[in-house]
Amino acid sequence: MHVAAPPDDEQLFIDIDASRLLEVMQVVAAVGPRQDYVHWDKLRHLTPPGDITREEWWQAIKMRRSPSDLALVDPSGRPFTYSTPPSAQRLLHFIDQHCGGEIAMPEVVTTDEQARHRYLVSSLMEEAIRSSQLEGATTSRRVAKELLRSGRVPTDRSELMILNNYRALEFMRDGMGETLTPDLVMTLQGILTKDTLDDPSAAGRLQTSDEERVVVLDATDRSIVHTPPPAEQLLQRMQAMCDFANGKDDDDSGGFIHPVLRGILLHFWLAYDHPFLDGNGRTARALFYWYMRTQKYWLVEYLSLSRVIRSAPAKYGKAFLLTETDHGDTTYFLLHQLEVIQRAVDELHVYLNRKVREVREIERLIKGSAGFNHRQLALLADASRHPENVYTYQSHASSHRVTHETARADLLQLRERGLLQRRKAGRRHAYSAVPDLPKALQEF
Repeated sequence: MHVAAPPDDEQLFIDIDASRLLEVMQVVAAVGPRQDYVHWDKLRHLTPPGDITREEWWQAIKMRRSPSDLALVDPSGRPFTYSTPPSAQRLLHFIDQHCGGEIAMPEVVTTDEQARHRYLVSSLMEEAIRSSQLEGATTSRRVAKELLRSGRVPTDRSELMILNNYRALEFMRDGMGETLTPDLVMTLQGILTKDTLDDPSAAGRLQTSDEERVVVLDATDRSIVHTPPPAEQLLQRMQAMCDFANGKDDDDSGGFIHPVLRGILLHFWLAYDHPFLDGNGRTARALFYWYMRTQKYWLVEYLSLSRVIRSAPAKYGKAFLLTETDHGDTTYFLLHQLEVIQRAVDELHVYLNRKVREVREIERLIKGSAGFNHRQLALLADASRHPENVYTYQSHASSHRVTHETARADLLQLRERGLLQRRKAGRRHAYSAVPDLPKALQEF
């Protein structure tokens, strides 16, 4: 992927005198601001207003942006910047409305703790699968879900990546607390990469100066698109990243960065520094989830951002490149991720509404669901849509975060009522829907 670097800012000021710059600014002001936050890579193909050149147009646009500096710096000490154009403010307002506080969601999620557990487990599985697939895991979604639900041993590196990612997300949720430290970040990466690296010692530690520094390659032609900071800077930079995550810059300067922007910038920071031999992208995305959880954006736990990113991975990579080529302006990456979150929220609402309809249809078929709990209704809804699916005590317990005994009781009751059939699968019992389950439900 190629992104054209903008003209040199200092040279532009040398090439234009003050009177001409005033004329250019007046022309740009007269046509009004562009609706998108355009990069030179796109602007160079557009027709500028009036009689100004593209270079003059770019200079005027840059001068109107007035970005703020960040604690993140490049290896030479130059700070990265960010802006909040109107498009970013609209998206932030959407996320504030939909992801935090007392928000309107289907009652099955907001009032039923069992349902919330089920949807949370499902979303963690989805994110673990999609995030791993982004980094090269080839296991299909269906096989990966069976792996996570059944608790069986992974058979290859791809399955192990997915299982590790799921365990890392559980650690992010239950074991990281609310204060970030370099040790926690390294522990998170160690969980993500356990037993998947050619050099096992690289799990859970930063790269060292005696190692060949990892670089980011273009997915198409394998050319180098990003060379991260040298290994000698990594520990210091990670401490600075943790200070940023913990709000130390607020204490020192009195500045405020919207929590959603700070979470996205934390994602960008780890990915930019690329401090590990492997697992940098997965660690960066997990850190975003951790930060949003600490800031009470509770709905984000139910989103699979990696599923959205994986539908257009080139845009994800390009967002990094646009930032790096435009002198560290992270606004391009911020806008991309804000749009990803918005789309993930929209997709979640579609998914939850479908699940609510399925459960209510099952309730209708069995006349009010007397004697069935929500876990059983959810299983029957799933079995009605996927009659080939197999359920075990382990998979049911994993899906709903209940004990083995509770799962066993659920499945045995459904079998006793003639809705599931049981067979031996090795040393385990496996359950599946009876033939023509919808008819059996109607008769029940």
